[in-house]
Amino acid sequence: MSNANYYIEKLALQKHPEGGWFKEVYRSGESIAIDALDNRFSGPRSISTSIYFLLKQGEFSAFHKIKSDEIWHFHDGGILEIYSISPEGKLSVHKLGLNIAEGELPQINIPHGHYFAAKPKTDFTLVSCTVAPGFDFEDFELPKKADLIQLFPELSDIIEELAML
Repeated sequence: MSNANYYIEKLALQKHPEGGWFKEVYRSGESIAIDALDNRFSGPRSISTSIYFLLKQGEFSAFHKIKSDEIWHFHDGGILEIYSISPEGKLSVHKLGLNIAEGELPQINIPHGHYFAAKPKTDFTLVSCTVAPGFDFEDFELPKKADLIQLFPELSDIIEELAML
């Protein structure tokens, strides 16, 4: 039976700044020119990128946001809860998994500009994340807990739990 350490070793995953483990596995060889992108981007971007991402029980992906849409794909392990805060402050909780009858979905989209975080409900969850236009760390924002609470005071409980110091 596979477990978190098996995937970390066999997929050569490394620590991610937001928490958890990752490895980029795809970056399109083609790019989108800056004049074809929305003005939120500062330069050309790959058409698409993809990573493996793993969270162990007790770990979490801290609230962050990016300038592109991100699609999460379930692979193995247990349910992953993904928390998304819209720019207007609406919290949504998504369950990534395979038990559709229980409200889980095998694929979830997080729109650009939403803050989002994730935590596994069991011992681990292995997913892939696809980003289009492609991910660039220049588009990555990892806010401090206090800054998020100032933006969304009514969500302070979940921010306290899933944000960086």
